[in-house]
Amino acid sequence: MNIRYKMRFALLGILILTALAGIIDYPQGPNLHWGDYYKEIKVHLGLDLQGGASLLYKADVSKIDNADRAGALESVRNVIERRINAFGVSEPNIQTVQSGDDWRILVELPGITDITEAINRIGATPILEFKTEGPAPEYTAEQVQQIKTLNIQKQTEAQATLDQLLANTANFEDTAKAKSEDPGSKDKGGDLGQFSQGDMVPAFNKAVFEKAPVGEIYPKLVETSFGYHIIKVDARDDSANPPTASAHHLLFAKIPETPQSTGTNYVDSDLTGEQLDRADVSFDPNSGLPTVTINFDNAGKELFAKITKENVGKTVAIYLDGQIISAPVVQQEISNGEAVISGNFTLDEAKELAQRLNAGALPVPVELVSQQNIGPTLGQASIERSFFAGILGLVLLSIFIIAYYRLPGFVAVLALVIYSLLVLAIFKMWPITLTLAGIAGFILSIGMAVDANVLIFERMKEELRSGKPISQSLQDGFSRAWLSIRDSNSSSLITCLILYWFGSSLIRGFAITLAIGIVVSMFSAITTTRIFLSFFKLKSLWWYGIKKNKTEE
Repeated sequence: MNIRYKMRFALLGILILTALAGIIDYPQGPNLHWGDYYKEIKVHLGLDLQGGASLLYKADVSKIDNADRAGALESVRNVIERRINAFGVSEPNIQTVQSGDDWRILVELPGITDITEAINRIGATPILEFKTEGPAPEYTAEQVQQIKTLNIQKQTEAQATLDQLLANTANFEDTAKAKSEDPGSKDKGGDLGQFSQGDMVPAFNKAVFEKAPVGEIYPKLVETSFGYHIIKVDARDDSANPPTASAHHLLFAKIPETPQSTGTNYVDSDLTGEQLDRADVSFDPNSGLPTVTINFDNAGKELFAKITKENVGKTVAIYLDGQIISAPVVQQEISNGEAVISGNFTLDEAKELAQRLNAGALPVPVELVSQQNIGPTLGQASIERSFFAGILGLVLLSIFIIAYYRLPGFVAVLALVIYSLLVLAIFKMWPITLTLAGIAGFILSIGMAVDANVLIFERMKEELRSGKPISQSLQDGFSRAWLSIRDSNSSSLITCLILYWFGSSLIRGFAITLAIGIVVSMFSAITTTRIFLSFFKLKSLWWYGIKKNKTEE
């Protein structure tokens, strides 16, 4: 394949890439949806653009060993993030910041309205509890008597309704719509449709298929666990296998005289996160699967031994902030204060569980030291000014570079448009949270992208003035300018790395957008501009900013 075909394929690839970037950048562009995977593609705005609240907490780590401080702060960060997610805040930004011995947690809440409630939720200490299986809940004798009285009243009401229907003083379907307590059939006038023998509870099933005449109201109430039924059989086919029937009914629901439990009833055991020393990720020596090892202090060791001894073969539920995070089965008494929580954990799930347990075991007191509220109107004004500044800069830059370099300048502007589309697409796909500083980094990277083109075009002009043909000047201009472009951009990327590593969240946003812009600008300056100039070659040197009118030999 010769050079011309390679250039054509490269041009086609750039055009396809530009089209895809344009689709992604479009405000109503498509989201990614593949099977169970879903990713919303949109511009993520930071706190200073969207509005919201910024909270800065100071963590008291004076009672925590230096080796454990980073892990403890990470656990607290995870707890705060979990609490904020439960609060319904979209895309919160939570970071831990260390300055010497001073540990702080920055919480940014875009779009938050109830800042007081958010502060209350964040400041709460995580609560870790161990609970054992308890007996099924029971009603008191007084409660049982009250329930029986209510059920008798319900039965009396059902019998009175049945008497009215049998006396033809009321319409069955209208009565069902007015009085039935079966939500599945009430709006249909009590119509149950067709069902087979055995589909209903035994008492109801026996009345429909063995006792009630077809086309008439069964003259007796039918009592089931749901309540008291008035039944009217519409049709029955005893020859079917199994027999089928269709019927209407009214239900007068009764209250069960025993509590209805939907799962295991857990009760407090007095073992909490106060007795937990720490939790670590470990691996099962037989299966190799990740597990979580928990260790108690001396008081917790004795209490845990007592709990496990009394609950062999039963589950002990671990609660964090009132929610069950694990309920392992006790295999034997554990007297050494150490237990292993096993399950079908992935490594990330085991790490998360250990962090959540440590969050309860090592609660780090936090104190709110500053609070800043930013209104959405201020954020919108910042977006509009930044957009105007970017457009104005791009227009002025385009006019200057086209006037000075002519054809290469026009190609550079074209490459700059493609560069902008690609960078914005990366911002949406990554995603990058755009702040004012991030927008500044993006605008600055546009100037740096043009800077690379200036180096290339000046080298081209030098080669053209020396009398070389346009094709050779183009090749030499790119090859000789590359070293300068590489070194300058490398130093800029190193600066971005330093800013990201040591800077605050505001500086990090600037560093990330600038670094992405620099990397993409190297592609647009070296590849895109070169391919376009190869296709737009003109013989007159005037088009390349050379006053001497000389054509390529």
